[in-house]
Amino acid sequence: MAEPVNVNEFQVLARQALPKMYYNYYTGGAEDQHTLRENVEAFRRITIDMSTAILGYKTSAPIMIAPTAMHKLAHPEGEVATARAAAASDVIMGLSYMSTCTVEEVTSSCNAVRFFQIYVYKRRDITAFMVQRAERNGFKAIILTADTPRLGRREADIKNKMVAPQLKNFEGLISTEYVSDDGSNIEAFAAVTFDASLCWKDIAWLKSITNLPILIKGVLTSEDAIKAVEVGVAGIIVSNHGARQLDYAPATISVLEEVVHAIQDKVPVFFDGGVRRGTDIFKVLALGAKAVLIGRAVVYGLAAKGEHGVKQVIEMLKNELELTMTLSGCCTINDITRSHVKTDKEICCRM
Repeated sequence: MAEPVNVNEFQVLARQALPKMYYNYYTGGAEDQHTLRENVEAFRRITIDMSTAILGYKTSAPIMIAPTAMHKLAHPEGEVATARAAAASDVIMGLSYMSTCTVEEVTSSCNAVRFFQIYVYKRRDITAFMVQRAERNGFKAIILTADTPRLGRREADIKNKMVAPQLKNFEGLISTEYVSDDGSNIEAFAAVTFDASLCWKDIAWLKSITNLPILIKGVLTSEDAIKAVEVGVAGIIVSNHGARQLDYAPATISVLEEVVHAIQDKVPVFFDGGVRRGTDIFKVLALGAKAVLIGRAVVYGLAAKGEHGVKQVIEMLKNELELTMTLSGCCTINDITRSHVKTDKEICCRM
């Protein structure tokens, strides 16, 4: 037999090594041995509970799939495969405005709770139509990306002369086939369509065209967080757009606590950017966020193994989070507190 890797395997070795009389002496209990068995079985009925609620919707873990663009570039089934994985894993999916599957295709594919991400276009009628289309199709919230009045300079896309596919959601509304002599046609499309005049008063306009709660994505400062609450958002997503907008913007984890403290639990704070491990999720929760959004890791799983790959990514993160909680003595998400983590500043102050 191989070297034992847990205590139960030592019991097997002991049974082989000892006479039956001595083995039974050590292992036996009273009468029917019900309590003996119960001593062990009772532990199995106490589990780590990672479940939580996001905007009132129950989810198996504090994990959401971030709205990332054009999933068919990663896999032929695109966002439909991602949505099915979200449903199977019982997590919320954010569907991108720039998805390669239609709102209706994603809706009919599964029963996942879905949020719809938008950019505000110069043609407000298109944005309004898309918001109301999502609402009609059972989406539960709107995610307004507020950090993209213009597209960031993505030099790899420029060098590769990145060409995006036609976006089916906009068929009959607007062409997404813009040609750029200088590089990325995605950048050319954004320059023509995105409304650079987007400002705080536009939240009121957005609220006037939908009954859905609005989350604002792209907040990095306490000042913006306070203003977002004042104009009536239902939640804040701390995000630097996956570092795809302004280089040298702060890492999102470094500003999370500033935002959390600024709004004082008036609305929930969510976190986007750089999460690759269950320990990362634990740190984010300890610093005050209610859940994380997972973007690149989901796309990597989709590219590698389709729907199954996305499910694997989510389950890996859930399993790692569960292990971290177990080893930190946290039975539920609410047991994770600020005392569980130390920042660089706190460590330096102790030295």
